[in-house]
Amino acid sequence: MGDRAPDESFVIVGRVRKAHGIRGELLVEVLTETPDAIFAPGARVFAGSTQGDLGKTARELTVEDVRPFKDQVLVTFEQIADRTEAEKWRDRYLLVPESAIEPPTDDEIFIHQLAGLDLVLTDGRVVGKVLGTFDVAGRLLLEVQRDNGTILLPYEDPFVDHVDLEAGHLVMTLPEGMLD
Repeated sequence: MGDRAPDESFVIVGRVRKAHGIRGELLVEVLTETPDAIFAPGARVFAGSTQGDLGKTARELTVEDVRPFKDQVLVTFEQIADRTEAEKWRDRYLLVPESAIEPPTDDEIFIHQLAGLDLVLTDGRVVGKVLGTFDVAGRLLLEVQRDNGTILLPYEDPFVDHVDLEAGHLVMTLPEGMLD
């Protein structure tokens, strides 16, 4: 699978939407602020699972070529020679080691850092734990574990107050009934 430390942290940078053409190109939804660096010819990414983790089927891929296509990119990888092979990668996430990208600024976080945080309301009540995130129609939703099951909440203004990674808290302001 390539050289990587077993405890190395990885960040999602894209999601394969589908195969494109007969030469093995992949249509990739870009999920990074720095696509020019991540998907540059010669760059290495790891193809993970459809859930966004590396899993047992992860494979290291080397970017051969990339070109813009609408609001996404078409990527050719050295290891994928034809459409038949490209079809196997549909809906899989692409990841890079966290050390390979610019760290977030003080007012930014990596999306994967939300998982595991306690969801705290502005009045101080802990109301759940963030299990993960989903991108639905261009909106980021949080999957939150509550005592009585899981719910989905939008991760956007005006609901997000702040994230405190050191304390392990995501503080939100939610309207009445949104937790029901």
